[in-house]
Amino acid sequence: MNEKIPLFGKTLSQLQELTAGYGLPKFTARQIADWLYKKDIKSIDEMTNLSKKARDLLNQNHTFGLTEYVDVKESSDGTRKYLFPTAHGKFIETAMIPFKDRKTVCVSSQVGCKMGCLFCMTAKQGFQSQLTAGEIVNQIRNLPEREDITNIVYMGMGEPFDNLDEVLNSVEVLTSDWGFAMSPRRITVSSIGIIPAMIRFMEECEAHLAISLHTPFHEERQKLMPVQIAYPIEQVVEQLKEYDFSGQRRVSFEYIVFGGLNDTPDHVKALANMLRGLKCRVNLIRFHPVPGTPLHGTDEETLQRFKDGLNNKGILTTIRASRGLDIDAACGLLSTKALLKKGI
Repeated sequence: MNEKIPLFGKTLSQLQELTAGYGLPKFTARQIADWLYKKDIKSIDEMTNLSKKARDLLNQNHTFGLTEYVDVKESSDGTRKYLFPTAHGKFIETAMIPFKDRKTVCVSSQVGCKMGCLFCMTAKQGFQSQLTAGEIVNQIRNLPEREDITNIVYMGMGEPFDNLDEVLNSVEVLTSDWGFAMSPRRITVSSIGIIPAMIRFMEECEAHLAISLHTPFHEERQKLMPVQIAYPIEQVVEQLKEYDFSGQRRVSFEYIVFGGLNDTPDHVKALANMLRGLKCRVNLIRFHPVPGTPLHGTDEETLQRFKDGLNNKGILTTIRASRGLDIDAACGLLSTKALLKKGI
């Protein structure tokens, strides 16, 4: 018996191809998109302006495609981490982060990750599967706070550029007039810097880009992030200098500051030299402890000095506020605990 295919997460062109295959009128695809992304329904039968024939055909071969979260943890600072089940009994995490007048949702793009970054808990799960566009957008659709969301960041579990097709489809659903109609300027996709996928992303998507950098030195970054072997950060930055960031689209660099490792004046100097000529921002991030790593965070005095050093060299630099420290803040911790609880 064939497994039914979810409708949620399909782009308009995919829906048009689907309805054409069923011999349904061309306008049916846009009707379905309207029900999927603009109406608060959860079943095909609730698509009342579709003909009975259309609904019967869809029910025979498809599900609506929504999945509810199975657990949530709330921090004293208001941050919430939601646990969503995926196929084959795995889990992904989604964080809702309130800050002043913003509510930012951090979504996952993969189950686990194959990139092997030393500081990342998700990497310790290894790669398990790709998320579909529907599973990515589902993390937003099924949040209780979905009506208040101001920003979306692809900074949860997984490497978005290792699942680029589905990530691009999900952004299309979020930003198209037939979808959620969000501005792409409210969306940021984070990557460790897979250059061929980054080039395609820059050409096909208008969302902001964030690159995980963490050190300007080749050998040091290679130890932290094996991707440095295939796609050195020097080449990533040089490629980005080919694009115009003078408008509203922006590129930023994520820099986790580790005590005694990447927090020295030499790092400030080398980082400023690397980024010179590129309009960008550097976000300094306090390290959230991860079991089984030899790394630890820097002290606050050094962190402030690092920020001031970069700003003094003309590199716009801020320190990201730490959120959710009392609810397994490091990405991958909550889902790892859920897997261990199941004995997986």
